[in-house]
Amino acid sequence: MSEDRPSTSATETGYDERRRWRALSVGLVAAFMTLLDVSIVNVAVPSIDRALHATPSDLQWVLSGYALTFGLVLVPAGRFGDARGRRTAFVVGVGLFTLTSALAGLATSATWLIVARLVQGAAAGIVNPQVSGMIQQLFRGADRGRAFGLLGATIGISTAVGPLLGGLLIHLGGTEHGWRWVFFVNIPVGIVAMVLGWRLIPARPAGQPDRHRLDPVGVLLLGAGVTVILLPLVQREQWQGSTKWLLIPLGLLLLAGFAFWERRYARHTTPLFDLRLFGLRSYTLGSLIGLIYFAGFTAIFFIFTLYLQIGLGYSALVAGLAITPFALGSAVASALGGRVVTRYGRPLVAIGLLAVVVGLVATDLVLTGGPHQHVPLRTALPLLVAGLGSGLVIAPNQTLTLSEVPVPMAGSGAGMLQTGQRIGSAAGIAAVGALFFSTLADNRGDWSVAFRHSLLLAAGIIVLALVAAVVDIVAGRRGRGRPPVDASGRGRRPA
Repeated sequence: MSEDRPSTSATETGYDERRRWRALSVGLVAAFMTLLDVSIVNVAVPSIDRALHATPSDLQWVLSGYALTFGLVLVPAGRFGDARGRRTAFVVGVGLFTLTSALAGLATSATWLIVARLVQGAAAGIVNPQVSGMIQQLFRGADRGRAFGLLGATIGISTAVGPLLGGLLIHLGGTEHGWRWVFFVNIPVGIVAMVLGWRLIPARPAGQPDRHRLDPVGVLLLGAGVTVILLPLVQREQWQGSTKWLLIPLGLLLLAGFAFWERRYARHTTPLFDLRLFGLRSYTLGSLIGLIYFAGFTAIFFIFTLYLQIGLGYSALVAGLAITPFALGSAVASALGGRVVTRYGRPLVAIGLLAVVVGLVATDLVLTGGPHQHVPLRTALPLLVAGLGSGLVIAPNQTLTLSEVPVPMAGSGAGMLQTGQRIGSAAGIAAVGALFFSTLADNRGDWSVAFRHSLLLAAGIIVLALVAAVVDIVAGRRGRGRPPVDASGRGRRPA
């Protein structure tokens, strides 16, 4: 494309051709950095355990706390960027992420690290919606498709290289302090991203009205509800007695209050979450599939690295290499799934979910009754199968879930979907981790039994996602379901 003939996208957005692609590059680097911290810390957990004398609940909070605050901040941060300008939100988010990465690397206690990770997750939640919002603002037509394709590839690559990069950093830095470099590596990248982001990312479209209110009540009700539900799972071993389980109905009550508030809030202005989107079958079941699937598959990396490093004595680098077949399979299949999803629809997601379950059950079978030697090699093939299935789930499910969402509601719809995925990750790590540590205690430190039992629980959770996919397929064959929400988001078009 010649420079004297700007693309249609550049003409419509009023933004220089080269500059908008450079702005996107900065956004993708920042997104890569924040998404990398979802998976890179898994292989560092045993080193953190030894260095900070962390309890099982501490280790779960290091992982699930990041995912939780990441998810809860996504939608309000996206709204803030829409209303006040994405450049400011992006730079503040990257700056906070960089600062908290430094604080996490300097942690001298488990509590210090958990607090740093909670704030770091919130910072990641500020950054990511600015990237997708920037794509919607700066690109049109085929260029927008290319930009979102690059974002999808970034997500896949960050997942693939996270465990391996984490293992390599720990190997180079040493078992005592190598885990700190998992966090310190973000600092130079973050500083450069802040400088370039301020120069290249547009602050706010000219003449854009500030129509959005931030709905702090909705944010607080949602955050409190989810956190209260997670607490008894994460603190299962530390909080004795059965009264802790009373927090779950309290959390459900808070979530019901959130739903009531959002319906009431929608009468006056745009709510934090537009609950009318759940009138779309594809969106409702797709969001449910995403939440359940992330609850199952995210926890696998947590328990696998504990099993390999603490249970069997493998190094962090070998643990990272052992997880890589799953991540590489996911990255390869994601590229294929994105191309064929419009042809095959939800059955493609169902096939992917089935492959994940088969791969995880096969992983359990190759470990049952066998020797503890060569575990990374024995699990490579079944984990590759599970990873290939995973690649046919995440990106295709997102495409199908958002396919009927009206354009004015696309940002809110995507934000809700990602929030559900992050909350699912946090809940899954808490639930599967609780079974892992309780089984370990009940079986006198038998790491193999603890891993296989919790792996089967993760597979069972993914079976529930498969059931939701089958329900959507059957409902789709019986009819198109309810008519979609109209373009204004204020009602339904007649069938």
